[in-house]
Amino acid sequence: MLDRIRIVLVNTYHPGNVGAAARAMKTMGISHLTLVNPRDFPHSEATALAAGAQDVLENAEVCTTLEEAIQDSTIVIGTSARNRSIQWPQESVRDLSSHLASHHSQENIAFVFGPETMGLSNEQLQQCHFHLYIPGNPDYSVLNLAQAVQICCHEMFTAYQLSDKGSDPLTVEPEYPRKEELSQYFEHLESTLSRVGFLIQKHPGLAMTRLRRLFTRARPDKTELNMLRGILARIDERLSMTPKCSATQPQTFEGTPHDRSEP
Repeated sequence: MLDRIRIVLVNTYHPGNVGAAARAMKTMGISHLTLVNPRDFPHSEATALAAGAQDVLENAEVCTTLEEAIQDSTIVIGTSARNRSIQWPQESVRDLSSHLASHHSQENIAFVFGPETMGLSNEQLQQCHFHLYIPGNPDYSVLNLAQAVQICCHEMFTAYQLSDKGSDPLTVEPEYPRKEELSQYFEHLESTLSRVGFLIQKHPGLAMTRLRRLFTRARPDKTELNMLRGILARIDERLSMTPKCSATQPQTFEGTPHDRSEP
């Protein structure tokens, strides 16, 4: 399982943190490191602080966007200590690590860490299946980037060791779509909903954000996602057969108008 874990550092400012994170990873048996637009890499300070983990640095993948970095991942976990206006599934590092080790040992997992000063943006966090937090002193819970990486890697290492002792070799886990496939579904969904008049392009509001949260929380497997894509394809086909189809009107539920655009 550990060889399926990827640590993704986004817009890292200090090169020393990259090296220290690589060292933290290797001590826990994790070797896949991806850097998204690092400020200065490669760098001698990163090499120095990596100590015996220079091989992790040498094999690190450098990407220009977070989308590129996580496109092959089936579970993406964003680290965040802040509450957001739209709540996403959020768990502590220990609970989430235990869950992943017990139920998702065959998936490609990405842990995403934001820049040192501000963390991940709302847009970046919305690309993640889960938001992870590390419990700490409520009066001062600030962790260095490499410390946060070390804690996450240690919790996954420990959870994997415990889970492996009691694992059932006959258990068949469902196959989940890669992040790239899920993104393609969201693009298809937005396109179809726009065609039927449910989404208003000039006033998109939060409708797609909430739909993304819904399907991210539901976590459809590949078969289910293919079925959803098939439904959208059939709707698209019928729309093409009826070019003069007018935009649908907002529906009502229990007497309350359903705001399509949520401005």
